[in-house]
Amino acid sequence: MNKVLVVDDDKNICEILKIFLEKDGLKVYTANDGETALKMFNEVKPTIALLDIMMPGMDGIELCKEIRKIDNTPIMFISAKDQTMDKILGLELGADDYIVKPFDASEVVARVKAILRRIVTKDKAVEYEDLSIDINSFTVVYKGEKYELPPKELELFYFLAKNPNRVYTREQLLDNVWGIDFFGDSRTVDVHIKRLREKFVHDKWGIKTVWGVGYKFEVN
Repeated sequence: MNKVLVVDDDKNICEILKIFLEKDGLKVYTANDGETALKMFNEVKPTIALLDIMMPGMDGIELCKEIRKIDNTPIMFISAKDQTMDKILGLELGADDYIVKPFDASEVVARVKAILRRIVTKDKAVEYEDLSIDINSFTVVYKGEKYELPPKELELFYFLAKNPNRVYTREQLLDNVWGIDFFGDSRTVDVHIKRLREKFVHDKWGIKTVWGVGYKFEVN
């Protein structure tokens, strides 16, 4: 059974999300502060974590950083901070999605299900010079060094790399990597592409921008 960790200092929000998520057959754990949540995360090993950002003590940003040090579990931020830069920061920290309060609990459930559907085991790795992307173990080996990327970042890298020299629009990438029921916007793709480019630079291959269209994994 998929397990969801919901972290929010508002107990009512935790209870509402617990009710809606459990109706969909998910096992839900709740915590009301970052310190408790981190301990619970290590104990229950959730399939996905939903984190509020503005909490006393360890806030959601710090909690996300701590989780990313030890695990690539998908993370969704749930926050009252609705500025574009707040969303971009959350995604750059390794979150897979960001939803703004007040929210419709049914939408949260739909987004959680969309993320869970994307956690799919594939049957082979993609390999290029100095690069291996293994979707089974969710790891990338680049120039002999092993990288453990956030799930969406790795899935995007894998999808582009297994379709070399083919151009995809941002909308096509959202559909193929995040799913057609993803509620975010195309800037989500840009944030993940930016993170991949910062990590992986090679003269034989790379993610290229096709201006006015989208992106491609170009192989020379």
